Amino acid sequence: MPFTNPGFDPTHIENLRAELKKSGKNFKIIPDDENSEEFVNFYFIGKYEGKEVIYDAALYTLRLHHASEIYELAEHEAAKKFPNFKGINYEEDENGNMKPLSSEEEEIGWFITEIIMDLEEEEAVKVQEFVDLDTNHDFGIGLDAALNVEEINEKVVAKFIQEFNDDTLVLDETLYSFQTEEDEI
Repeated sequence: MPFTNPGFDPTHIENLRAELKKSGKNFKIIPDDENSEEFVNFYFIGKYEGKEVIYDAALYTLRLHHASEIYELAEHEAAKKFPNFKGINYEEDENGNMKPLSSEEEEIGWFITEIIMDLEEEEAVKVQEFVDLDTNHDFGIGLDAALNVEEINEKVVAKFIQEFNDDTLVLDETLYSFQTEEDEI
């Protein structure tokens, strides 16, 4: 029987299970330029409605989630103030150096920076740990989660999967707000 979603296909699940057994881990990191100390994209095997499935997971720190929410709000404010705003595109020249922004892009950039600083200072955005499932994902089940940890490392990922699969994951419902550290600006 053909599966419309290959993440539910027992052949794909068994292939991943064999790969995980060989690696000695309960997850497989998906190579991605976005992966960092604050974000990791990976596959793991779990259950959904009693059936085995591959989860396509994105796990990130609460700090990164907060920064993303702040930036989205700041971009929204920029779009209201600058009708031509479509996002700032950074481009490199033939030597790999950043091309200068246009004066309008530079003005928008400064506006966004000011909005971000104001939102952070006012603690206008608060976030909490969460797990969101996407059952209409094109490969298995999509899972987005944010945890209040300093970094996303292999130990954090393994513990998250274990607790998720054992149904013992307890999310912190406290609302948090973060400040950009001085050296990040």
